[in-house]
Amino acid sequence: MRRLAALLTMMRDTARLMVGVPSYQAYRRHMADRHPDRIPISERTFFEERQQARYGGRGGGRCC
Repeated sequence: MRRLAALLTMMRDTARLMVGVPSYQAYRRHMADRHPDRIPISERTFFEERQQARYGGRGGGRCC
């Protein structure tokens, strides 16, 4: 059962990376491992920043 859960997590993370949204859990692990002195941003802020980085600015990259 653990292997299935790990496989599903990997598939979800891969699908998110395909649309330009990295894993928030991976971000949290990275912050805990490499930047324990910093407070991680919230999941909502993380998602908004990734969307903005992917599509640029407000409006999600729409042309009109």
